[in-house]
This record gives sequence, structure tokens and C-alpha cells, in this order.
Amino acid sequence: MDTDSSALRSASLLTADVCIAGAGPGGCAAALQLARHGVSTVLVDKAVFPRDKTCGDALSGKVMRTLERLDPALAVELRKMTGLEPSWGVTFTAPSGRSLRVPFSRETGMGEAPGAILPRLDFDHFMLQAVKRDGHTHVLEGATAKEFRRTPSGWSIALGGAENTAIDARLVLDASGANSHFARQIAGLPMEPRHHCAGVRAYYSGVTGLDMQGFIELIFLKDLLPGYLWIFPLPNGRANVGLGLRTDMVKKRRVDLKKLLNQLITEHPQLRERFANAKAEGPVQGMGLPLASKRWPISGDGYMLIGDAAHLIDPFTGEGISHAMISGVHAANVASEALQAAAKDVPITHGALREYDTRVWKRLGKELAISTRLQQLADHPWLFNFVVNKAARNPELADTISCMFNDLDMREKLKRPGFYVRLLFG
Repeated sequence: MDTDSSALRSASLLTADVCIAGAGPGGCAAALQLARHGVSTVLVDKAVFPRDKTCGDALSGKVMRTLERLDPALAVELRKMTGLEPSWGVTFTAPSGRSLRVPFSRETGMGEAPGAILPRLDFDHFMLQAVKRDGHTHVLEGATAKEFRRTPSGWSIALGGAENTAIDARLVLDASGANSHFARQIAGLPMEPRHHCAGVRAYYSGVTGLDMQGFIELIFLKDLLPGYLWIFPLPNGRANVGLGLRTDMVKKRRVDLKKLLNQLITEHPQLRERFANAKAEGPVQGMGLPLASKRWPISGDGYMLIGDAAHLIDPFTGEGISHAMISGVHAANVASEALQAAAKDVPITHGALREYDTRVWKRLGKELAISTRLQQLADHPWLFNFVVNKAARNPELADTISCMFNDLDMREKLKRPGFYVRLLFG
């Protein structure tokens, strides 16, 4: 399809089988997969790219492997980008101060790094450019989906902004992020403070002690529990630095996270020397993260929710990009199947889309359940210290933590009863 924006502006009404709201990694993954199936698609985003997205910027091994499955050439192209820092693992620092270094690969430093760190400004632009080059998706930037109205055959979506037009689509895939209007107002997913995290992030130069192999750092300070502070290295001595804390705890403690971040890096004994000569690059930015510590229905009559809009963020690691991409691919596959099975003018009901929930939770459910348990450990510093100490001596537990960042499919491991024995007593 022609993606020329001037041609699209001249049209007052666009028609497509699928409208994707949100051109982040989840929406772009869905668009690329729908293109494979030959499904007519419109991709809408209120921003004009490149645009920043407040995030930790870590691209886990799960992200890279999902991208490889979508298009191996894209993964090769991404690894060549300037500004990308290869990442070989993660370091957890317990409240006791003890660190657990968990590599993503048993062959650290050999070949391609399993993960990477790349600012979302660059990664999201990269993904959208891939969709545009593919040429099968109408892309509307600077266009806000103001209203979603159910019609006899699907949806009518009114747009505002640069594209003052409307879209008629049979299905809506909502990938519009943590603050999704669609997810709240139409799908009915609430923001529950116990299952939501508030976070802040800033870029710094001159931070010392950054890992030479790009290990990301998750530092569980006693002052911050059940949240943590992160330091993700970037090229040329830069770092993405931030912290996250469950929203119920933010409200209970009446804490200003932006002030807390500055206080910790300037005063905390574990951090102040590393930031003694560091300089902030721009302001501290805030974000909200709906966590997958509680399951919600992620499909309904004529729609599926993707990524953050579906509350799929890992409650322990904060991993969100891979879950957005994985769910985006599943949504595209189910959409294609439902469209093929339905008569042309018949609305697609929830019954035809429930398979999406099944596939997403089959793929991610057990991993997220383990992650939820690990998040709960952070409520108890002594227990979290115990687990870190145990993981240092238990390869099975360390491997499990590594898999949350790196392994695209833990299901076979999780099916084996002996795995749980080794996990607890190994």
C-alpha cells in the first residue's frame, strides 16, 4: 500500500481490516506480522517520530530473538546502529550490598551479545522505519485517535491532529501504551496502585564503575524497597539511570521520585562516589508502568490489547519491550485467523479473539508468575538477601533469573518437576 502521507491527508475516510493504535515496538511488531499475512492495516500514533519514550532502554535477549523471528535482517541492521551498547548480563545488588552477576550467556564476550541497550528515541524510530519500508501499512503520525465507536461491521475511529480524518476498521489492536485511553475506557482495565509502578529516568555522563561488558545494574537499596534503582550503560561513558517504586508505596510514603533519585545518587554510600563527577543530560522524566502481577482480560469484542496497554510489564525486572513485541505478534496472528474465518460484513466478537489471551498467557504466564514471586521478596529485605546469597551458589536459580531477560521460551524447563526441586534446594 502507498504510505505517502500527502495522499493520506487528502482522504476523509480510510478503510482497513485492522487499525493499530500506537507505533511503539508492540504496534510495529503487529504491523510487520500483519503484513506477512496480507492484512490491510492502518497504524496510528499521536507523535511524529523520532520521539522520546521514557524507559530504561534495555533490549533484552527476548527482544532480539523476537526481532530475529520477525525479520532476521532487521536484527542484523539493529546491531550495527551507532549508539547501541551490547549487553552481556545483569547485576543484582541486594539490600545487604552483595551483588549477583548473572550473565545472559555461558559464552560471555564471544560472538554477538544476547542483549543491548539503545535509547527508545532510536529504537522506536528504527522499528517504525522498518514498517514504512515494508510498504504494506498505512502509517499516520501526528494523529490522535479521539473516539472509538462500535459499528455493525467493526469500528469507526475518529482522528484529530495532523490527520483530521476517520478510519473504518474491523478490528482494533491497542498498543498505545501505559496511559491507553482505549484500555481504560473501553476495555475497562483499571489502574490498581498495588499492580502499578511509578518510575523516573534521566541520562547522565561521567558515571564511574560502568560495566565493561554492558551488564545492566538493578540495585535494591533498603531505602527504596520494594522498588529498585537501575544503571544501564550506554556508549561513551553515558548511562540511563532511574528508579521505580510501586504506586501504592509512592502514595503511602508521599515520596517525590525525582527528588529521591537525586538524593540517592548524591548521598547514598553505594552511589555517591560513582556520581561525584556525573552530569545530568536534561531533566528527570517520569513514567507509569502497569504490571503483570495481576491478570486482566486482554481481548474483547473486536479488539486486542498489546504490551503496556495490556498490563504486561514484568513486575520484577520491569521488562516491557519484549512482552509488547511478543503480544503484538500473537495479536496479528489471531487477527489474521479471525478475519479469514468471519464473513466480510459480520462483526468479530470476543469469542473469535479469546485465543489471543490463551496464547499470550501460555507464552508468558509462568515466567510472569515467577517474577511476581520475586517482586514480593523485595518487600522483605532479609528474604531478598537470602535469595541473592542462594542464587550465588545455585546455578539453577541464577539461570532462571537470566532466562527472564534472555530466553524467549522457558516453557519446557518449567514443565519439568525436577527443575523446581533444583530451584529450591540446588
